[in-house]
Amino acid sequence: MQTFNLGRAIFVAAIALLLPIPSHAQAPGMPPPQVTVETLQAKTVPVIYEYPGRIVASRKVEVRARVGGILLARKFDEGARVKKGELLFEIDPASYQAQVALAKAQIAQANATLSQARRSEERARALTRRGASSQSTLDDAISARELAEAQVEAAQAQLRSADLSLQYATVEAPAGGITSLEQVPEGSLLSTGDLLTEISQIDPVYANFSAADTETASIREMVEEGALGGARTQADLTVEVVFGDGSTYGETGKIDFTSTSIDTQTGTILSRAVMPNPGGKLLPGQFVRLRLKGLVAKNAIVIPAEALMQGPQGVFVYKIDDKNVAAVAPIEIERQIADGYLVKSGLSAGDMLITKGVVKVRPGAPVNPVTPDGAPGEPTAKETAAR
Repeated sequence: MQTFNLGRAIFVAAIALLLPIPSHAQAPGMPPPQVTVETLQAKTVPVIYEYPGRIVASRKVEVRARVGGILLARKFDEGARVKKGELLFEIDPASYQAQVALAKAQIAQANATLSQARRSEERARALTRRGASSQSTLDDAISARELAEAQVEAAQAQLRSADLSLQYATVEAPAGGITSLEQVPEGSLLSTGDLLTEISQIDPVYANFSAADTETASIREMVEEGALGGARTQADLTVEVVFGDGSTYGETGKIDFTSTSIDTQTGTILSRAVMPNPGGKLLPGQFVRLRLKGLVAKNAIVIPAEALMQGPQGVFVYKIDDKNVAAVAPIEIERQIADGYLVKSGLSAGDMLITKGVVKVRPGAPVNPVTPDGAPGEPTAKETAAR
């Protein structure tokens, strides 16, 4: 973006304040100084906001041991990209294989006991119907059968638990992303819950940035006023990433979060953009610049940076009247843009602005205006209005 020389501006402003302000003051025999003049026009210009930002993973998953045992092997390279379901670690499965075998044996034994209990119940029912056995004997047989069924269910549950423990001995990636450094070496004795590695999901990634509360309010007002071409929320803004070397990232993102509170220490509001990252070019922790694009200022007055002056009372420019006499025009700047400065107040369409040669200008003195291409006779404000 363009900037103006503050030291030069202050120097020029100081000279202007020290000089007398006569009406059409000019040294005898000296022609009016030649200056470059532009006729201001209201137009629609793009407004781009730019902020420093930092890339963070959209999701960070801790991979922990769900069973204890000796860590036999690590099946990935540290810092490598892994896919969801990919094998990461192997924990010694011997004890869990034994538990599975034991649970299967207990199920077989419980099923045999259940079969015997069912046969006993059938005999007791037959004897009871013929009056050869008491009701209490039948009740005991029924209770024995129900107990056997419960033992079968308990054995089956134990088998499911043993199967799960055996499965957990093989640790797979719960999500795709980039792995962290090794947390425990191979051969370590693990306990349930020990951290094995972390996986950072980097497609997409988040880009966090903070904006001044005044700028956030300005953006919101522009969106509400329809400066986004029909969009209704800040989420419709396009976010572009610029790297430190000035190159631009090939993908664009969208804002998906804006805080509802102001940081009391910095006076800023935190926002977050979602950026697609299929090639993994954006890495967590990376510092970038974020450009918010899509807003436009309608009926805007834009002045070049070299026309802006700084004085004790604020910023100002020089403009000329229909008699080519220079005058100081205090203005208020909205913000800096690519083409110069967006004027909030103090100038209007048709004003004749001095853009070059300001060091030769005296307030109230005549000037010799030329067009930006050097041609003499820039049309006066009245002539422009008449057209």
